[in-house]
Amino acid sequence: MAKKVRAVIKLQLSAGKATPAPPVGPALGQHGVNIMAFVKEYNSRTANQGGTIVPVHLTVFEDRSFTFVTRTPPASDLLRRAAGIDKGASQALMEKAGSISRSAVEDIAKHKMADLNAKSLEGAIKIIEGTARSMGIQVTEEQQ
Repeated sequence: MAKKVRAVIKLQLSAGKATPAPPVGPALGQHGVNIMAFVKEYNSRTANQGGTIVPVHLTVFEDRSFTFVTRTPPASDLLRRAAGIDKGASQALMEKAGSISRSAVEDIAKHKMADLNAKSLEGAIKIIEGTARSMGIQVTEEQQ
C-alpha cells in the first residue's frame, strides 16, 4: 500500500551548498522532516553541478519520511550564464542586458526539454526565447 502524502515542497537551492538555514529549515521543519538528512542527501546528489541553482520537488509523507526529485536549472539562470551577465534588464523592452546566439538557445531548450511543457523542440525554443525576451536578452543569429 502506498504511503499517504502529507505535502509537496518546491525549493530552488544552490547545488551542493544547501544548509539548514532559511529557506530549507522553516520549509521542512513545519512538516517534521529531518532537515539534516535532506541537506546531506541533496548536497551529495548535486555536488557535480556546483554553482548552479537546482530546483527540487520534495514529497513529504505522513510518517515524516521524504523523497525528492531534482529538476534542471531555471531557464533564466541558464540564459544569464550563456549571455555572460549578472542579471536581466530592469525594463526588458527599453534596454538590452546582453545577447545570445540562436544555437545557444537551442542547447538550453534541449537541456530543459524534460521540464518544459512543450511537445517539440521548436516549441521549447520558443519558450526559452520568450524568457530571454522578458529578461532583455536579445537572440541573434550569430554570436557577436
